[in-house]
Amino acid sequence: MGGAYAPHPPRIRLGRVISPPPSPVRLRVVTREIAPLGDLLEYADPADPLVWARRGSWLVGVGSALRLTAPAKDAATLAARWRETARIAEIDDHVEEPGSGLVAFGALPFDAHSSSPAALVVPELTIGHRGDRTWATWILPETGDPEPAEPQPVPFGPHWSAAVGPGRLTPEGYQAAVRAGLEAIAAGEVSKIVLARDLVGTVPAGSDLRRLVRSLASGYPDTWVYAVDGLIGASPETLVTVSGGTVTARVLAGTVARGADPDSDREAALGLASSLKDLTEHGFAVRSLVDALAPLTSALAASEQPFTLALPNVWHLATDVEATVAADSSALDLLAVLHPTAAVAGTPTDAAVAAIARIEPFDRGRYAGPVGWIDAHGDGEWAIALRGAQFDLAAAGAGAEGDGGDGGDIPFTAHAGAGIVSGSDPEAELLETRVKFRPIVDALA
Repeated sequence: MGGAYAPHPPRIRLGRVISPPPSPVRLRVVTREIAPLGDLLEYADPADPLVWARRGSWLVGVGSALRLTAPAKDAATLAARWRETARIAEIDDHVEEPGSGLVAFGALPFDAHSSSPAALVVPELTIGHRGDRTWATWILPETGDPEPAEPQPVPFGPHWSAAVGPGRLTPEGYQAAVRAGLEAIAAGEVSKIVLARDLVGTVPAGSDLRRLVRSLASGYPDTWVYAVDGLIGASPETLVTVSGGTVTARVLAGTVARGADPDSDREAALGLASSLKDLTEHGFAVRSLVDALAPLTSALAASEQPFTLALPNVWHLATDVEATVAADSSALDLLAVLHPTAAVAGTPTDAAVAAIARIEPFDRGRYAGPVGWIDAHGDGEWAIALRGAQFDLAAAGAGAEGDGGDGGDIPFTAHAGAGIVSGSDPEAELLETRVKFRPIVDALA
């Protein structure tokens, strides 16, 4: 099957674009309903899966027909570039379900100063399943009328396990970072700051990364399970969903580990719901989201009190927000104003991001950044990239070719963080990060 490809992105040197952005590529898009295929994950690329899944709904991409990238500081420009790509595309969609037609998978960095780029990837083939419907979307050559190729499954590779160890911020270093965050709060610099620590490791060369996706999807079916551009995880936190003019978002802030038995589990949930520290942290996050959404939406509503959300490993305080979006605003436009939220940065946001850059000894990359998908109408589903790991697929390729890599082993970095407010205890915050690391660390093992 053929596909349309974009020219190479402009070269960047010393922060200056030395060639103009490429002209938009005109994509020819065909979507048809197909017979059920069983396990859609079998159709993803074992080395670089493209996946978005939750509660039995799946989007799986194969190949790359178009890739739009931008430096972190210019991530907001992707909204206009995607709008123009969709405007000139020829789209034949007989399904008209969320995720059918022209779709791009996306992953954006946390910080505008990150070295990680923002990326949107349009697959050559996208397979979707929602409810009782399954469909396939092909990007076809601009000329001719070829018959779309049938999706082909790829057998799963053998099981593997990762080597995982401390990163730049050790457990002792993280507690020192929390104390630095508390000093920033005491000085009036911020009211809340979210500080993360890192784990690093490798998986064997040739590992079938779909096995990591399968483990997360099986263990955490109520989360957004994502695999985009080497970023793989299972996020419990919706950043924003846009569908037919309606915007929904969920704020998670305030966390406690699940109890070992029903009585202790109930006590943990009740303790979280009445914790002044966690309620304060949650309130900061909700106000941050509502204030950011207000200029672009109407009929904005949020529940007055948070509810406790149960995940297999933790309880969260959660609040759902709903609004009506302006007709000309897309999910990417909303990301530009919503991210970063107080739930992953702090309050005030700009001051918290600056303090994070000073205290954390690493670039977060796409950890805690937006991850999700967008369609030709600007609708889409986006989560915050939590409970995951970023795999350096390029480094693995260099190693396999004898260019100084570690025998082709695939390096990765995982992060987990905690919200620090006045009264936070460094040891307790360290324990919270251990609980939040559990989904990805267990899946890697």
